Amino acid sequence: MTHILIHILLVLLMPPLLLGVIGKTKAFFAGRVGAPYLQPYYDIWKLMRKGSVFSETTTWLFRAGPIVTLSVAVTASLLIPLGNHSAPFSFAGDMILFAYLFGLARFFTVAAALDTGSSFEGMGGAREATFSCLAEPTLFFALVVLARLSGSLSLSTMLTGSITTLWPDSAPSLILLAGSLFIILLAENCRVPFDDPNTHLELTMIHEVMVLDHSGPAFGYILYGAAMKLFVLGAFFLHIAFPFKAGDPFLDWGVFIIAMLLLAVVIGIVESIMARLRMVRIPQILVASTILAAFALVLVLR
Repeated sequence: MTHILIHILLVLLMPPLLLGVIGKTKAFFAGRVGAPYLQPYYDIWKLMRKGSVFSETTTWLFRAGPIVTLSVAVTASLLIPLGNHSAPFSFAGDMILFAYLFGLARFFTVAAALDTGSSFEGMGGAREATFSCLAEPTLFFALVVLARLSGSLSLSTMLTGSITTLWPDSAPSLILLAGSLFIILLAENCRVPFDDPNTHLELTMIHEVMVLDHSGPAFGYILYGAAMKLFVLGAFFLHIAFPFKAGDPFLDWGVFIIAMLLLAVVIGIVESIMARLRMVRIPQILVASTILAAFALVLVLR
C-alpha cells in the first residue's frame, strides 16, 4: 500500500518538475539564469485560476480534448511500474492498452484542433497524425521484444522482472531498443529536434499549433497532461536503458527519482546542442527508429 501511495504521489507531483529541469538546463547552456525549477507549477496554477474562452463554432469535442488527454496520461501512469515496483494496475495484455491509450489521447487532440474550423490547426493535426503513424510501430516493436525476453504480456512483469539479468545476454538488442525509444521519447513529447514547444512559427509547429485556441484551465490540463506523458514515457525508457535495482524498496524509489531528473537534464542537453530538424527529415528519423527496433526484434528471435 505504501508503494502504491508513493507511485501516485510521484505521478501527480513530479511531472512539471521535469519541464523545469529541462528549461533550467537549456538556460545554462545559453548562458542565462533561466526560470525557476518550479516555474511549470506556477504556470499551471495560474492557468487554473483563469477563465476560459470558447468559440461559438466549437462543439463538445473542443472541450473534451484537454480532459481526455489528461485522463489518458493518468491512466497510463497507473499501468507503468516505477522504481522497480509493480504498477497499481497490472494484467496480462496491459501493454496493448498502454499503447492505445496514447492513440486515444492523440485522436481527441487532433479532433479538438479540427473542431475549431481553423486551417492553421488542421495543418498541425495532419502533421501530428502523420508522424504518429511513423512513431507507433517503434513502440509496438519494443513491446514485442520485451514480451519475448520476459515471457510476459504484462508491463509490470516485463519491466521489473528480468531486464537487469537479460542485459548480459541480450545487450545488442536492448541497446538498439533503448536508442529507438529515446528517439520516440523526444518525438512523442514534441521536443527538439522534432518539434519545439516554445516556437510559434507556422512552418515549424506541430503540436503547439493544435492547442493555440485553448485557454485557462483547459490549457492548464494540456500542459499538465504533456508533462505527465513525458514522465510516463521517460519511466518506460529508463526501465530499459537503466534497469538498476538497489535491493532496498525505498532506495529504489530514490534511484528512480534521480534517474528521471538526469533524463530531464539529458533532454535539455540534446535540445541545447541540436537544431530543429527540417520537416522533411522527421519521417526519415522516425522510420530509422522503427528499423532499429525491428533489428532488436530480429536479434531476439535468433
